Amino acid sequence: MKLHVKKGDTVLVASGKYKGRTGVVKQVLPRKMKVVVEGVNLVKKAVRPSPQHPQGGFIEVEAPLHASKVRPLCPACGKPTRVRRKLLEDGKKVRVCAKCGGVLDKEWVK
Repeated sequence: MKLHVKKGDTVLVASGKYKGRTGVVKQVLPRKMKVVVEGVNLVKKAVRPSPQHPQGGFIEVEAPLHASKVRPLCPACGKPTRVRRKLLEDGKKVRVCAKCGGVLDKEWVK
């Protein structure tokens, strides 16, 4: 399943407890239709003492959000947008902003 967001995109959370917060997508889980956004949907997790966590105890980690709850921020207009796909002259497909037509894929932004 292809999602409208990719790793590294800046997104706005559109609904739920974290509505209005922005963050960068750290991980995309396409089979589960979920994304992990930096600093959003923090949950406490109990960990045992280990070399990474010598004390053990509780740590805060980001839990996945459903992909439908996030909207990418357009680099051209700066607004949250829906995504359209466009075929370029050289045959490449890119994601574009539905509002202004700006390209969302970082390798194509000039």
